[in-house]
Amino acid sequence: MPFPIEEKFVVAVASSALFDLEASDKVFKEKGEEEYRQYQHAHEEEVLRPGVAFPLIKRLLRINGEAPDDQPVEVVLLSRNDPDTGLRVFKSIQHYGLPITRAAFVAGRNPFTYMDAFNASLFLSADPDDVRSAIRVGLPAAQVFPTGFVDDDREQELRIAFDFDGIIADDSAEGIFQAQGMQGFHDSERMNAGEALPPGPLFRFFSEVSRLQRREWEKRRRTPTTRRAFGLLS
Repeated sequence: MPFPIEEKFVVAVASSALFDLEASDKVFKEKGEEEYRQYQHAHEEEVLRPGVAFPLIKRLLRINGEAPDDQPVEVVLLSRNDPDTGLRVFKSIQHYGLPITRAAFVAGRNPFTYMDAFNASLFLSADPDDVRSAIRVGLPAAQVFPTGFVDDDREQELRIAFDFDGIIADDSAEGIFQAQGMQGFHDSERMNAGEALPPGPLFRFFSEVSRLQRREWEKRRRTPTTRRAFGLLS
């Protein structure tokens, strides 16, 4: 039986994070929407270069097996393009062999508004304004930054590291430290020692990754030759 999306680990990624759209974005900003449309149509067959989130997305999707019941990961594309101008993006997805089949082309609107519909636990974007807007309405989002790191495609393991304060748990303890100093922080910690910290903005994402990792451990226990998919640090 195929995995229903309600039971999958789902990450939503903006097209600007998955691919390098710098040239086309420059056309849009400097020459307007009509010139942008013409540019996209003229370059429709040109494959886009990988963007800052490409290595992460590629490794996440490699966790899936070939059987329909062994595909716990879903990546959903969210794009400010409309379907017409977004055709180049999907042709690039096909060129790289990424198994991404779900997408929302929102024609200039906020793409993250579709996260709940796709059961996504995280929205990744290269646009800081989109990330801030998503966070303001209570959605888990993160900006993917450019890096000079050269991805080695031979290294297939995905490693994820988390900060704790303000990410997995909320930053209320840090707020007490800033307002009351070290003594106030220690007093608060002693008084609330028996209570768990409230969840942070990426708590669900962290929980989903942890659940996925346990699933991979179980696969390796049943089939020792199964490759290790990823590591989790916090």
